[in-house]
Amino acid sequence: MSESVRSIKGVGDKTEKLLKRLHIETTDDLVHHYPRCYITYGEPIDICDIRTGVRCSVYAELSSPVHLRSNGKRKVCTCLVADQTGQLFIRWFNMPYLRNSLTQGEKYVFTGTVIFKEGRLMMEQPEYMSLTKYREKTEHFQPVYPLTAGLSNKTLQKTMKLVFQSYQPDEYLPDTVRSYWDLMEEEAALFEIHFPSSGSRLKEAKKRIIYDEFFRFFAALELVKEREDHSLNHFLISWNEKVTDFIGNLPYQLTQGQKNTLTDIRNDLAGTMTMNRLVQGDVGCGKTMVAMIAMYATVTNGYQAVFMAPTEVLARQHYENFRKTFDSLGVNVGLLMGSMKASEKKKVKEKCASGEYQMIIGTHALIQESVNYRNVALVITDEQHRFGVKQRDALMKKGEEPHVLVMSATPIPRTLGIILYRDLDVSIIKDMPASRLPIKNALVNPRQRQTSWSFIRKEVEKGHQAYIICPMIEESESLDVENVLEYARNLSAYFTPSVHIESLHGKMEAKEKNDIMDRFNRGEIQILVSTTVIEVGIDNPNATVMLIENAERFGLAQLHQLRGRVGRGNAQSYCIFLSASDQKEVMDRLSIIGHSNDGFEIANEDLKQRGPGEFFGTKQSGTMSFALGDIYSNADILKMASESVTYLKSEGFDLSQVQRDTMKEQLNYAQNI
Repeated sequence: MSESVRSIKGVGDKTEKLLKRLHIETTDDLVHHYPRCYITYGEPIDICDIRTGVRCSVYAELSSPVHLRSNGKRKVCTCLVADQTGQLFIRWFNMPYLRNSLTQGEKYVFTGTVIFKEGRLMMEQPEYMSLTKYREKTEHFQPVYPLTAGLSNKTLQKTMKLVFQSYQPDEYLPDTVRSYWDLMEEEAALFEIHFPSSGSRLKEAKKRIIYDEFFRFFAALELVKEREDHSLNHFLISWNEKVTDFIGNLPYQLTQGQKNTLTDIRNDLAGTMTMNRLVQGDVGCGKTMVAMIAMYATVTNGYQAVFMAPTEVLARQHYENFRKTFDSLGVNVGLLMGSMKASEKKKVKEKCASGEYQMIIGTHALIQESVNYRNVALVITDEQHRFGVKQRDALMKKGEEPHVLVMSATPIPRTLGIILYRDLDVSIIKDMPASRLPIKNALVNPRQRQTSWSFIRKEVEKGHQAYIICPMIEESESLDVENVLEYARNLSAYFTPSVHIESLHGKMEAKEKNDIMDRFNRGEIQILVSTTVIEVGIDNPNATVMLIENAERFGLAQLHQLRGRVGRGNAQSYCIFLSASDQKEVMDRLSIIGHSNDGFEIANEDLKQRGPGEFFGTKQSGTMSFALGDIYSNADILKMASESVTYLKSEGFDLSQVQRDTMKEQLNYAQNI
């Protein structure tokens, strides 16, 4: 299976080098280089029924001689063909031998895509063959492969046929598992994916190969997990009376989702194994309060708790909220960020190391080598998908195998989440606090911009605040989209001087960003014109309206994240999506978020449209892309493969035997997560 492609008859130095460009070096690589599509040959149609841009076949008589002429360096052959319904012009480039191969008065089947050029319908570079040979082709699917310059599809097809004369993979799946899931044998599936004998057989072959991709991925995950020590709980944390009183004294009732998640965390902290849990929930569902309670339980048991946020703005905001909440309870809360002065950082690090700070909030500065802690028992990372794997690991290694809680506002279907985060226990918070009213949404065009501004003015007059989101910081010559700096100037000309407008973007110094956010949170700024720097976790209960310019330029999940910055108080809130696009697919996509506040529903659609790599942010750490499989559209096969790995592992099956050299990327991703 791992022989060089040079062992295949007809593969010489040139073909070997061309195949290497496609990362094909062995026979195993070759058979797993799947067609990107298939050409089928349908019943020939009459010339009068042909349509431009559509591939078709016509059975017609060569009604003129084949004329050969030179056009610069190219040789051009042209002719007319006809049937009882009309005529069609045919043209070939650099095929001069056709003048002697085709005979006037003979009938052939011509297959190609019809175009309208030079004032007439024509086919360029069509295939041609006798009716008898064409009938043979109608019984088969012709594979079309990803290629590289110099390598033809015909050569690759021929090479693929030759390799299957000797290629015989060992069937790794037990008959019982194959039978249970109704799976084709691997050898048959690999042949059928390249040379399908029928549509139904091709469907079966795809099912088996997609299953294999997912199975090998989950097997790799299990192999990685087996190499890691399953740590015992070194920090038994009880849910004492102080924690119960803290929950009882909250000014509102926890939602059922929060209660269920806290029960999961409580059981983990007091269990025999170290907690490793993902809390997944929509924006505004109350994940931060769950984290606060878990951290308070940790502190009341005599340990330290660390909370890492993805941005300095969010870290500072959490710090202020934690201070307000825990100062009166005698809990020392510290803040550590990269933008602090060296003298400030030194003091914070000393208090972390001595244990004086019981709760520490911060950014990536928390994982610097110079930062040490006295007895960290709980590590929490907020917006889990925004951190690289190594960053999370570095924080976890600051303590002696502390409990780990990761939080994400990227909702995905529960079954899919449990499978993809199989190394984590998963808790989901779906319900919202009762005091929060559903956000009202509007989808508008540029002609309604002034109306939107007028609406914002009315909200400001009520004492509320607003966000306006632009995709760019400054004007761009190549992109016709709104930018923060110019937009803020135009807005200032529209509103009276009493309305304080500020701009915020990622190029600002941390100190300036923090100052603007502090003043916005204090109500000194009424309208904040910003890039997506405010996307994650900013909490201002007084902000009731958001206008998102060029909404078509954002993914659905990102639009939902942005919208989550309003509706965080008791007042009715609004989100206006402004798009200049009139394309139907764009409007259909935006209408999804315009009609729904359900993050899980929106995430489903976003996952369909953007694909798993972008959606989960896995492009930062390996890849979760598969050659044929798609974790969303093939979620049923994904589940089958996951259950199979779990079952076979329990039966003592050797999972290492199913790995292939060409699974390096999947193994890398498995190692990372």
